[in-house]
Amino acid sequence: MKSRLLWKLLAVNLPVIVLVILFVWLSIDFLAADYFAALMRKYNISPNEIHQMFLDAVHRYIINASLLAMIMAVTLSFILTRRVLRPLYAMSEVSRKVSLGDFTARAEVSSKDEVGQFGLMFNQMADNLEKTENLRKTMLVDIAHELRTPLTTVRGYLEGLSDGVIPPSKEMFSMLKEEILRLVRLAQDLQQLTRAEAAKIYLKREEIALPNLVKRVIELYRHDFEAKSIGVKLDIGGDVPAVQADRDKIIQVLGNIVQNACRYTPGHGEFRVRTEKHKGGVKLIFSNTCQDLHKEDVGLIFERFYRAEKSRSRESGGAGIGLAIVKALVEAHGGEVGASYDEGVIHVWFSLTA
Repeated sequence: MKSRLLWKLLAVNLPVIVLVILFVWLSIDFLAADYFAALMRKYNISPNEIHQMFLDAVHRYIINASLLAMIMAVTLSFILTRRVLRPLYAMSEVSRKVSLGDFTARAEVSSKDEVGQFGLMFNQMADNLEKTENLRKTMLVDIAHELRTPLTTVRGYLEGLSDGVIPPSKEMFSMLKEEILRLVRLAQDLQQLTRAEAAKIYLKREEIALPNLVKRVIELYRHDFEAKSIGVKLDIGGDVPAVQADRDKIIQVLGNIVQNACRYTPGHGEFRVRTEKHKGGVKLIFSNTCQDLHKEDVGLIFERFYRAEKSRSRESGGAGIGLAIVKALVEAHGGEVGASYDEGVIHVWFSLTA
């Protein structure tokens, strides 16, 4: 491939050289030779024999000079073209490594021209591929970890039932049903996460008022808050601008945040929602009291399968996908998410532009 590209570029230069030689040849034949003959006649010198000698000499010199010029041009073009193509050859080798699965390979960028810009974009693409590959591997490990416990439990009891070691009972089948439902919930959460990460392609934007949606979602979970005696306070301003967003996706975002807050807020705790203007849009801040949370955990709560309260089981604490879905959906809208922790209260927020 290297030789083909190099010789193609060299072949592009050859027609230019040939045209220049032809132009010089014809110029001498039709212009310089005529001018030479005119001078001969002016000074009463017979131009016939001398004119032909002049043309033969000039043609000979043109041929020799053309051969020398062509050799020099091909040599210099070969050297310079090879130097220009060297970064492309290197990127070709790097792309081959990336195609074979080595996402750590990077192209060396030594210039700021078009080739250098191409190298920078190529390295950026390789960075994104490496991040995606790392996320894929991490997700596979996390999924395997999440599936191992319920599958091991179901397998153990089914083997016991099959061997007659464990007598069948209503309680036994009820427990197996719960484990299978855990697997179903995990599969549904993964499906929602996949859809959330691809949501940017399928957004149906319309003008929505976030305060109205917040009140609607809070009302859906009011019974859960009352069951734990959690106080709910709304500080929602009526002057915040409407946003262009997918109504169903934003309801899912609000539902995941409120459900997560209700799950992790201790009994007799407090949950608060407030809105404020932010970069020409709206920022919603959800605050709730929490237990056993460290500041270093705050930056990880939007990662898939992460749970800040390690003591909670999957049955009571969930799979740790809810806030990852929130992040994916908000970023699909071009918004931002974040969290902070201060004196026993965690603040989870997201913002959308108007």
